[in-house]
Amino acid sequence: MSATTLILVILVLSYIGYLLGRSKARSIAGGELVSLHSLPSYHGAYVAVWCGIPALILLALWVVLEPQVADMILRSNLPDSAIAGLTPPQLSLLITDIKNLATGNIVSREVDPALQAAADGYSAALWVSNMALIVVALSVAILGIGYARSHIEKDLRARNRVERVVRIIMVVASTIAIFTTIGIVASLIFEASRFFARVSWFEFLFGLQWSPQTAIRAEQVGSSGAFGAVPIFAGTFLITVIAMCVAVPVGLFSAIYM
Repeated sequence: MSATTLILVILVLSYIGYLLGRSKARSIAGGELVSLHSLPSYHGAYVAVWCGIPALILLALWVVLEPQVADMILRSNLPDSAIAGLTPPQLSLLITDIKNLATGNIVSREVDPALQAAADGYSAALWVSNMALIVVALSVAILGIGYARSHIEKDLRARNRVERVVRIIMVVASTIAIFTTIGIVASLIFEASRFFARVSWFEFLFGLQWSPQTAIRAEQVGSSGAFGAVPIFAGTFLITVIAMCVAVPVGLFSAIYM
């Protein structure tokens, strides 16, 4: 089962938990909804939160950590004879070939019994991990439904708890957005500082030739590139003028006509 399918199953279970929580709240109220602290829909959302949030957090952590754990297990299970004398790049290429062979992709070497055995072991480990993820995630979701539904009563402040969870989700999402923006800006500043450490800012701003073909080795063709940004600025300005010449009359006359 893929991660997307598992997410859909968890969402379906959350909806079922919502229905079960709402129905229990209505049955407890006995037709007098005013006796409840929160509306039945909030009790249903309370059960859905307990079902979906822990299972989705577990799924996210599993998806993030599984490749690292599987890679560590794969490296530890490789025989010493297979990795003896290999440099780190060669070892990394061997690991990649094993993963590609396990997933049915092309490998860069001839497949021998040792490589096939390593790929089979890696495939078996991934299958066990996938099955364990399905069982654990669904168990957490079902246990969440049972736990939350058993705590539904007239005095349960379901609305306050659901709103608190929504507030936490909003804060986490906004925090991620802020740190993502900071990371983008920091990455741009870092790469720009590395660029201007090699290229003069005067050449970049006023240079008339753009040919960023810097080679890795000095003997390669194009080992010295030209990084004058004037052609880039001129091309961007020209495209903007052409686009405005087409879009402004069409848009203006269309607006007047309408």
